[in-house]
Amino acid sequence: MSITIKRALISVSNKEHLLEFANQLKDSGVEILSTGGTYNYLTQNGVEVISVESITNFPEILDGRVKTLHPMIHGAILAQHDNKDHQIQLQSHRITPIDLVCVNLYPFEGVTSQENCTFEDAIENIDIGGVALIRASAKNHQHVLILTNPKDYSLVMEELSTNNTVSKQMRLKLAQQAFSHCAYYDSVISQYLVKQLSNDIIFNEELTVPAKLIQTLRYGENSHQIAAFYKDSGNTNGLLASFKQIQGKELSYNNLADADTAWECVRQFQEPACVIVKHANPCGASLGENILEAYNQSFSCDPISSFGGIVAFNKELDLKAAIAVTNVFVEVLIAPGYSAEAMEVLAKKTNVRVLQIDLNNNHNRLDYKRIGGGLLVQTPENKKISLVDLEPVTINLPTNSMYADLLFAWSISRFVKSNAIILVKNQQTVGIGAGQMSRIDSTKIAINKAIGFGFNISGAVCASDAFFPFRDNVDLLAESGIKAIIQPGGSIKDKDIFAAADELNLAMVLTKYRAFRH
Repeated sequence: MSITIKRALISVSNKEHLLEFANQLKDSGVEILSTGGTYNYLTQNGVEVISVESITNFPEILDGRVKTLHPMIHGAILAQHDNKDHQIQLQSHRITPIDLVCVNLYPFEGVTSQENCTFEDAIENIDIGGVALIRASAKNHQHVLILTNPKDYSLVMEELSTNNTVSKQMRLKLAQQAFSHCAYYDSVISQYLVKQLSNDIIFNEELTVPAKLIQTLRYGENSHQIAAFYKDSGNTNGLLASFKQIQGKELSYNNLADADTAWECVRQFQEPACVIVKHANPCGASLGENILEAYNQSFSCDPISSFGGIVAFNKELDLKAAIAVTNVFVEVLIAPGYSAEAMEVLAKKTNVRVLQIDLNNNHNRLDYKRIGGGLLVQTPENKKISLVDLEPVTINLPTNSMYADLLFAWSISRFVKSNAIILVKNQQTVGIGAGQMSRIDSTKIAINKAIGFGFNISGAVCASDAFFPFRDNVDLLAESGIKAIIQPGGSIKDKDIFAAADELNLAMVLTKYRAFRH
């Protein structure tokens, strides 16, 4: 069933495209009601509007906190047009039905994102009347059209231009969007209030995750799946979601998933660094005197896997590094900036997706993972470790250069799928074993990759993201030339593991916490 639009109520904070929309409504013979700032804006721009006060015979009160919360308004919205009793009640109270409601809410998210926002400012930007209007209209969408997004004005006007009616399907679609709009709004407010309660993580009885659609993606993890990218509310500066795409093809689901690993890994370093990711795992990482050296060393760790990978830098990409990167196939390139000369080189590779992200210390508050019928929620694994946190457990102690390599290896292991074994020499990964069901298999893979790509791993160090269950890993690493190991400890066989390291003249230090990644 279509409905005819005769009377509309407009009350918006976002006035984008509003004049054009209001004039089109007037040209279609629609009577417009409005309040406060919207009323002033429309009348000042020559649009004939009726004030809500003249309908309710009641002024705005409490500094504008109460404007439209009145039976003359909500009765006009909630009445069912095909219900005779409702129509009789409208007539007895001299209420004229409202067929279209156009409302968007006080900019709570925008206000609270400002550094100088006070708690009082935030509270005053919690919309009450607007939410009530939206929910009432969406509930009665069979008889009322609700608009919350200026992007939908043109769709509605296209339907109205035919015979001044709007289809049932359109009303249902916009009602669904309206409830989503309110849910997002309330969720943002809830998160803000949680932060006022405590700096600690609070797991509420009911979880809401406010996020906005940024773009639909070409497909999901596989071509038969559909996918989209949503951005969290609030401050995402420095996180992947804040990327600016400078050039290249449309991003895919896998591009973004892998890019997140690459960016989170590389941005933890202060020195020039490069991390290359393929299928959710770093396949090469290195520090360098400059980003060209860091890239070359990262790529050499596993040039086969690096082909078609995600390459991330923590410094501006210069000309020399741009030439090196574009000599091979790369899916996505990430950096905090690009020199003009580098962009000239990249522009010739039109398919390469070039992303720019500002560096800062922002961290996501919670990590989410879907399981069947539920959601796992945890704090992020962003624990920092330094030299003073390490516990030596062997007679031999690492040299200063070994300690630097051990800390670097541990930093990379945090981003490799468990079980993870990382071999490092001179601040460069030389072998990575990832995602195996047994730790010994990850160890074998890391050693075989290192040897296969021509590295001399004598004197290298190893990081293990969790404890060694048996000494077989230590034996194999020592046999291959590894001289120092960093691992969490915590195995029931720790004493045997430490004794094996002493027997083999290895240095071993403990982090005392593990870094599983699944």
